[in-house]
This record gives sequence, C-alpha cells and structure tokens, in this order.
Amino acid sequence: MKLIYKVTLRLALILLPIITLWAVIFYYTMIEEINDESDDSLVEYAETIIRRQLAGYPLPLPGNGSNNSYTIEPLDSGVYVEPYMTFHDEMVYIPEQKDTEPARVLTTVFMDDRDIMYRLQVAMPTFERDDLRSAIFWYVLVLYALLLLVILLATSAIFYRSMGPLYKLLGWFGRYTPGKRPSAVPECDVIEFQKLGQAAFQAVNRAEEYSEQQKLFIGNASHELQTPLAVIGNRIEWLVDNTPLSEEQYAELSKIQRTLGRLVRMNRTLLLLTKIDNGQFPEVADVDVAALVDREIELYNEIYSHKEVKSNVQVRGRCVVSMNEALADTLVGNLLKNAYLHSPEGATVSVQVGAGCIVVSNSGDAPLDAGRVFDRFYHGGKSGSTGLGLALVNSICRFYNFKVGYRFEDGQHLFTVEWN
Repeated sequence: MKLIYKVTLRLALILLPIITLWAVIFYYTMIEEINDESDDSLVEYAETIIRRQLAGYPLPLPGNGSNNSYTIEPLDSGVYVEPYMTFHDEMVYIPEQKDTEPARVLTTVFMDDRDIMYRLQVAMPTFERDDLRSAIFWYVLVLYALLLLVILLATSAIFYRSMGPLYKLLGWFGRYTPGKRPSAVPECDVIEFQKLGQAAFQAVNRAEEYSEQQKLFIGNASHELQTPLAVIGNRIEWLVDNTPLSEEQYAELSKIQRTLGRLVRMNRTLLLLTKIDNGQFPEVADVDVAALVDREIELYNEIYSHKEVKSNVQVRGRCVVSMNEALADTLVGNLLKNAYLHSPEGATVSVQVGAGCIVVSNSGDAPLDAGRVFDRFYHGGKSGSTGLGLALVNSICRFYNFKVGYRFEDGQHLFTVEWN
C-alpha cells in the first residue's frame, strides 16, 4: 500500500470517531434547542391563559388559528399542591386535525384570589418539530460526510505536495541502473529530504565502487589464472603421453584432468561474466534465433548422444533479436546445455521459438528453487556442472533487459527468455 493511502486511511480512522462524536453532540444540541424553544412557547401561552383566567377575561378558544390546546381543572379543596411546572411528550387529540398527534405538554398549577387551585395543561403539537428534527438529522449527516471527505482530500493533497521530493527521489532510484554512474539527486528545499538524497547518493556511489572493485578483481584473477591453468593442463598431458604409468596413476591423472577441465570452464565463465558486467560487448547484429537453435541442437545431440536424448523444436514465425552474436550463442547454448545435462536418459528436450521469446523445457522429478535457480554456483542438488550456466544466461538477459523466468509444470522444467 502506498504511503499516502496508508496515511489517509489512518487519518480517516482517527477523524471518524471524532467527527461522529461532534455530529452526535451537534444534533442533540440542536434538538435540545428546539425543545427549549417549544417549552418557551408553551410557557408564554400558559402565562397568557393564567393572566386572563385571574383577570376574569375570556379565555382564548382552542385552535384560534393555532393547533395549541389547553385544559383547566380545579383541584380538590383542602388539598395543598406546591406550584410546579413540568414538560413531557404525549399523544393528544387535535380537533382541527381530527386525529391524535404527538405533542409537547406543559403541566402547571396556579391559585386565584379565592385560594382555589387549578391545574393547567397546555399542549403544542410537535409534528412540525419532528419534520424539523428529521431535516436537521439529514443536514447533519450530509455535513458530516462532506466535512470528512473535504478533510481527507485536503490532507491527501497537502501530504502529496509535501512528499513531492520523496517521490522524485524514488523516481531517481527507479531510473538508476546498476553498473552505471548515477545522475545527480533531485534538489529540494526540505532539509530532511536533502539529507536523505545525499545519503542515498553516497550509498549508491559506494555500492558502485565496491562493484567495480569486485568485477576488476574477478576479471584480473580469471585472466591471470588462464596461463597457469593451461600450463598445468599441458604438463598433465605430457605426463600421460611420455611417462610409463600404472593403472592407478593413470586413473588419478584422469581425475585431475577432469577437475582441471571443470576449473578451466569455471574460470572462462567467470571471465565472460565479468566482461558482460563491464559492458565489453557493444557490437550488435540481427540474430536469427531459430537458425541458432537448429545449429546448437545438432551440436548437443552429438555431444549427448550416449544419453539418447531426443529433441523437439517448434518455430512459430520469424524470430530475430538484436544483440551481440557471441552472447546470443552463449545464451542459447547454455539453455540447451542445462536441459541436456539434467535430462534423464531417453528423455526429450523441447524448444519453442516464437516472436519475442524462446522456451526450453526438459523433464524433471521435482521443481527447483525459483528464487535461486539463476544464482551463481547454484546446482539444485545435482553435480556435473559449474553452477554458472544459468547465471550466465541471467547476466546476458540483465545486460539486454530481457525477461528470464523459470517454472515447473506437469513434470517439466521450463526456462523462458522474452525480449521486445
């Protein structure tokens, strides 16, 4: 999840209860204010009736342009009731409406000059108030949603603009290619991002220096080892050809020759990997992959004829890739060699060549570690190889920005190389 989305989500989780609490408080405050206004109206109406009753004036008729109603009843004589005033809600009959409606009712007592106590009940219908309450509820709900949305959008916009230098730095990392000197870090006026950019630039420079030193060491070491390895090989051959040897001695020298041959191949491959990493193959030509596969298949059929491995090549359309011819030979050769080397006797190696891809497959008992299969010196639990063939394929693909992949399906190891 992107940082801006995570911040927005967390902000929403914090604001949601806060604004909800505000909305609830605001709503009930408004309702209380409406009740207070209704109660004040009831008090004024009740005072008007009491004054007219005490003054002997005619009382207002119920209705009289209003839905308010009242009742006055005397209390039993001799019963003293402390004056009081209460408010409550109940259902009352409205003559004008000819129906019962919810109403706000005020109940109070008063005494005239003859010491007679009366109970007065004044009712005010609340159906209009209920409509107002419903309107307030929906207005508050809409205001709540809009307020939350505006806060989140404004915060996201401010955050995105403030984090602009970070996104530029991430873009700089994305454009950086290992093996090439990085360009200057994008400038910004935020001190924290300036320090982060400087630290990133210094780290990349250190990594490039270490990589250059490593490649230089491997290249020099591999190059310097070629001559002594060749000398050792020649001396072993001279011993085999010019010295009387027992069977045991001959067997030991043969083992040394095989080990030396493996070491020579490994040294040659490491030297080639170093050259690829150093970009020492600038020459580019149009390579016909189908023709290259036919040539390499014929060669490996002869080399591994003792295993009776069969081949099946399917070509779909013309397949031409622009790359160095020597590296193209190495790429296809190592894919095929890996398939032939690790196939059981009598198995079939299948090659599919299409527009922009090549797929080499061979049978197997169990899948390889897809995360390490292209690592250097990874053997997958099998001996007989240097563990550098697929690493060389991966290095060539990385050099040309090809996509290389591995998967195991239906008892088959499938190695795929795709290019534009």
